[in-house]
Amino acid sequence: MAQAVRLEKHGHVRIDPYFWLRERDNPQVTAYLEAENAHAEAVMAHTKPLQERLFEEIKGRIKQTDETVPYKLDDYFYYTRFEEGKEYPIHARKRGSLDAPEEIMLDVNQLALGHSFYSVGSRLVSHGQDILAFSEDTVGRRIYTIRFKHLGTGEMLPDQIPAVTGNMAWANDNRTLFYTKQDPTTLRSYRVYRHVLGSDPATDVLIYEEEDETFSVWVFRTKSKAFVMIASYQTVSSEYRFLDASDPAGALRLVQPRERHHEYDVDHFGDHFYIRTNSGGATNFRLVRAPVATPEKAHWEEVIPHRADVLLEGIEMFRDHIVLAERSRGLTQLRVRPWSGEGEHYLTFDEPAYAAHIAENPEFNTTTLRFTYTSLTTPNSVYDYDMAARTRVLKKRDEVLGGFEQTNYETRRVYATAADGVQIPISIVYRKETPRDGSSPLLLYGYGSYGISIDPSFNAPLISLLDRGFIYAIAHIRGGQELGRQWYEDGKLFKKKNTFTDFITCAVHLVHERYTAPERLFAMGGSAGGLLIGAVANMRPDLFAGLVAQVPFVDVVTTMLDESIPLTTSEYDEWGDPNQKDFYEYILSYSPYDNVAPQAYPHLLVMTGLHDSQVQYWEPAKWVAKLRATKTDQNRLLLKTNMAAGHGGASGRYQRYREIAFIYAFLLDLVGKGALTP
Repeated sequence: MAQAVRLEKHGHVRIDPYFWLRERDNPQVTAYLEAENAHAEAVMAHTKPLQERLFEEIKGRIKQTDETVPYKLDDYFYYTRFEEGKEYPIHARKRGSLDAPEEIMLDVNQLALGHSFYSVGSRLVSHGQDILAFSEDTVGRRIYTIRFKHLGTGEMLPDQIPAVTGNMAWANDNRTLFYTKQDPTTLRSYRVYRHVLGSDPATDVLIYEEEDETFSVWVFRTKSKAFVMIASYQTVSSEYRFLDASDPAGALRLVQPRERHHEYDVDHFGDHFYIRTNSGGATNFRLVRAPVATPEKAHWEEVIPHRADVLLEGIEMFRDHIVLAERSRGLTQLRVRPWSGEGEHYLTFDEPAYAAHIAENPEFNTTTLRFTYTSLTTPNSVYDYDMAARTRVLKKRDEVLGGFEQTNYETRRVYATAADGVQIPISIVYRKETPRDGSSPLLLYGYGSYGISIDPSFNAPLISLLDRGFIYAIAHIRGGQELGRQWYEDGKLFKKKNTFTDFITCAVHLVHERYTAPERLFAMGGSAGGLLIGAVANMRPDLFAGLVAQVPFVDVVTTMLDESIPLTTSEYDEWGDPNQKDFYEYILSYSPYDNVAPQAYPHLLVMTGLHDSQVQYWEPAKWVAKLRATKTDQNRLLLKTNMAAGHGGASGRYQRYREIAFIYAFLLDLVGKGALTP
């Protein structure tokens, strides 16, 4: 076994006895991970019947033969469907009418044959509607190959573009595809290429390279189909370039040069670019427009002013309307604004906690807005809303089988008060007859990073916990963006610990209000939410009976000092750059791996994927090894590594159900509810 590695920075020395676990191709590493898997299976062996029952429940609750609501783009209606017993989707379309014959574009079940992991990333139909470009990943590391299919003949074209991000955009000539490529080591998306069908991908033209290692690039075509846009972006800054989509060999033009702490994004309508920007002190963003001919900041004209209490999250353009996606008091809102200026209004929603989002709206010339609505008790619902008549039609609500009755469950929105007086929202759901006297088990979920808001949405597998007496809660902690941009700013960099203390505050509040008790309180989070779980495990291990950490980012100092690891350089503005002494000391003070202590910890289930490109597998592996050697209790400590998957876990839907069943069995077994029937 390899010896401990001495790590020194700013005169401070850390000894890492498990650094050797980074050697992905080392047989000892493989043997170690497989031994941990075997240990997890052995410890959980007695729950096998429960796992199987949970799997069948989850599978039986979800309609196995199903399809999405078709959306219209040009001459076709596009949709995705699943067939019973099959792991993967079938992507199809119909020309002109939903009564027309089906054209299968991709049967992913066929493409996945022979692969233990298979994922289709992007799918884009060409301007002429006859060629499909799609990206595939057969490992789980999010390194894709772009392939092409002629939809008229059904033949796969010989063009294949390997080792790319999967992000792409068609030009209007029906022959040219723009795509982005990542650095082979860091996986940072940094180059944009132009490919012409029939040519050798090795000769593809590099049209843009992002040289700043803190920025990544993204390419897309505007909804108007007039422009191909190249976005360069990082945590606190962005910059856009554009070219005429009908002239793919033309020159790139700049919208507005990048500035530190200026974030903006761009859409197009008529003679103007519409720009969502935080310039001019607009913390929660405002909307401006500028002529396409002169898009620089000097020519910006305000459309929607900044509001201190409302976050402008996005926009959707139509011929006669613009729709604004906003967030106020932690809840999403949809605001319809006619270009004429008359009849502006908001859509109304009745539940105390919910999520509403703009859905697929590729058509310009329509008065119909498609949006989705869900809550902790309402399955995902797709609506078409007539913006002129102000009427909505429910197109589909996900059918939940197995006897689910929405009226059996109740959802609440409560607030916990942090030490600095800030009110932290908590969304809660439970069966109506579940006791709220401290005797019920509760699962608390959190994330709290990157300004990502965790909305209260329906989760069909969760019913298996609720029906066994669990309460489920989401802590909307700082570091997310639920209460506006400042909510994010107050949970990053030197304020990152607010994320962890907010979560603890929510847990304490739920105990105080007798939703649960510490011996029945569980917590779960993944990725940056896994960092949250690791931090609170060190800070308040007495508060929880068990923790589930999925693909957890727990070795923060070492990762942020290693610029060869994916995401590192682009995330200095999220976590801080530990090459600077003050950031090093602050990150070190909460990094879960560095703060493992000889104390009693809750029961722990840690899950990861060998090919994870976002959080490398060795972070959770090292963390578990250190916990096993250091902690003073005899509680369960399980590491489960999917040896054929990455950050998102298993690729097939039935495989994912089994992973969920394993997690639920872990939780139910710890509270003695494994044998109980709903």
